[in-house]
Amino acid sequence: MTLDINSAKNIASVLTEALPYIQRFTGKTIVVKYGGNAMIDEELKNSFARDIVLMKLVGMHPIVVHGGGPQIGSLLEKLDIKSDFVDGMRVTDSATMDVVEMVLGGLVNKEIVSLLNKNGGKAVGITGKDGDFIRATKLKVTRKTPEMEAPEIIDIGHVGEVESMNPDIIQMMAGSDFIPVIAPIGADDTGQSYNINADIVAGKVAELVMAEKLILLTNIAGVQDKDGNVLTGLTTEQVNSLIEDGTIHGGMLPKINCALNAVNSGVISAQIIDGRVPHAVLLEVFTDEGIGTLISNKR
Repeated sequence: MTLDINSAKNIASVLTEALPYIQRFTGKTIVVKYGGNAMIDEELKNSFARDIVLMKLVGMHPIVVHGGGPQIGSLLEKLDIKSDFVDGMRVTDSATMDVVEMVLGGLVNKEIVSLLNKNGGKAVGITGKDGDFIRATKLKVTRKTPEMEAPEIIDIGHVGEVESMNPDIIQMMAGSDFIPVIAPIGADDTGQSYNINADIVAGKVAELVMAEKLILLTNIAGVQDKDGNVLTGLTTEQVNSLIEDGTIHGGMLPKINCALNAVNSGVISAQIIDGRVPHAVLLEVFTDEGIGTLISNKR
C-alpha cells in the first residue's frame, strides 16, 4: 500500500516539526504525572504508553508518577470498606492503607509497566518504599472556622507528605534504558506506610532530578480564565495574580501550586495538559502549539 501525496506531505510535516524538539530535549528528563481519564480509557492508555516509549527511544528520559484514586475507590467498594473524604483527601485508616498499597504498588503500577513494555519500552515499577526512596511524614490537616478559638486538627490517617527523597535509585534508572514508573507511597522512619498525592510526588521528583519539564495530565483543557478560555502560556507572576484574584481556585489549586513549586525550584517548565486528548504528551512535547497550559519563569 502506498501513501497518496497529501498524506505523505502531512507525515513529513509532522516529522520535521518534531525534529527541533527531539534535538532540544535529547538527554533531558521529563517527569509525567499520569492520572485521570488517561488511566481508564483503553485508547488513551495505549496512546500514553506509545508517547512515553517514543520519548525514550529518541533519547529523552521520561519518568512516570501515577495516581489511582478511582481504582482504589472501586476495590474499597467491593470490599465494603467505607470511604470518607476531608478537603478532597481520602481518610486512610489501616485497612484502607492496605488496599491503597495493593492497588497503587501492585495492580495499577504493574499494569502501567506491562503497557509500556508491550509497546516496546523497558519499564520498571517502584514505590517510594523501595530503596527508601520517599521518606514521608504524616500530613497534618487543620480546619478553622470563625467561631473557633483555635484551629481544629483533623486526623485523616495514613495520608502523608514528602519529607525527603533519596536520589540514587531514580537517577540510576533515569540514566539507563529503563523507564521508572513510581507509585506515590512513602514510609516514615518506623516503616509506616503513607499514601501521598501523586501530583506532589511528581513535582518533588521533578525538583530532585532538575527536570526539563513537569507534565501533569488532568481531565480539563488547562488553566482557564474567568471566561473559560484556556491560558496557554503563563509566568509564575501571572499565575500568582490569577490565584489572588480568584480565577484559579478549588481543585485546580493543588496542581497549580505543585507546578509553581517545581518551576520555582529549578524545573524549566511545568505543563498542565488535557489527558483526555489522544497522544496528549506527544502533542505537548513534539509540536509548536502544544496542548494545555505552560508555566515558566520566562518573562
